[in-house]
Amino acid sequence: MDLQLGARRALVTGSTAGIGLAAARALAREGARVTLNGRTLARVDGALAGLRADVPGAQVDGIVADLGTAAGCAALVEALPDVDILVNNLGIFEPKPFEDIPDADWLRFFEVNVLSGIRMARHYVGGMRKRNWGRIVFVSSESGLQIPAEMIHYGMTKTAQLAVARGLAETLAGTGVTVNSVLPGPTASEGVGGFVADLAKTRGVDAATVEREFFATARPSSVLQRFATTDEVAAMIAYVCSGPAAATTGAALRVDGGVVRSIA
Repeated sequence: MDLQLGARRALVTGSTAGIGLAAARALAREGARVTLNGRTLARVDGALAGLRADVPGAQVDGIVADLGTAAGCAALVEALPDVDILVNNLGIFEPKPFEDIPDADWLRFFEVNVLSGIRMARHYVGGMRKRNWGRIVFVSSESGLQIPAEMIHYGMTKTAQLAVARGLAETLAGTGVTVNSVLPGPTASEGVGGFVADLAKTRGVDAATVEREFFATARPSSVLQRFATTDEVAAMIAYVCSGPAAATTGAALRVDGGVVRSIA
C-alpha cells in the first residue's frame, strides 16, 4: 500500500529509542521527511545514525529539546515552525505505590505525558488547518483504559491523552486534519527490555521466563501472550499518519495484543 507520505514533513517526539524511533523509521521508509527529538545531543545523534543505516537515503534530522518543559517545547517549535504530521510519543512511566506518589510526581507525569502533546498540537494545528491536511497522533496506552494499580499516575495521563485527542478531533470536524490515539499494550521498548533484563538477573532466570510469568500474572488477558515489538506498534502509527487513513479520526486504536477485554 502506498501511504502517500513522500511530500510530508513529520515530527516524532521522544524518538531516540523504542516506539518513537520505530515510528520515525516507519515514516522515513515511506518517504516522509522526519525530525527526531530527544533530550541530549548524544541520544539524538545516535538515533539518527542508526536510522540512516536502517533506511539508506532517509530524509531525517534531529532537534535536541526537553519537551517535558514549556521552554523545551518553545525551543523546538522555534527550530521547526511547521509540520504535516505530529506524533506525540514522548512519555515516562514508573511503578510506584499510590500512597508513595507525591504531588510533584503527579505534576511531572502530567506535564511530560500530556502537556507536551498539547503544546505541540496547539502550535502545529493552525498550519494543518490552513492547508486542510494534517495528522496528529497521541501515543497513549492500554493503561489509559485499564489503569494499572502499580502506576496510577501513569494511567491517569494516558486516559487524559485520549480525552485531548478526541476533543481536538471534534474541533477539526469537516477538515482534512485527523487526530487519533494509538494504544500500545505491553511492548518490548528500551525501558521494558531493561526492566525485564534486570529482574531476570536479580532472580537468576532468563528473560523469557520473566516474560511468561508477566503475562501469566500481570496481564493474563493478553491474547498475544508476548511483548509486541516496537515495529508492530509503529506500523499502526504510520498507517494513521497516511493519506489512505483519511476516514480514521477521533479514534482510539488499540495495538494491545488483546489485553483489553472488549470488542469495541
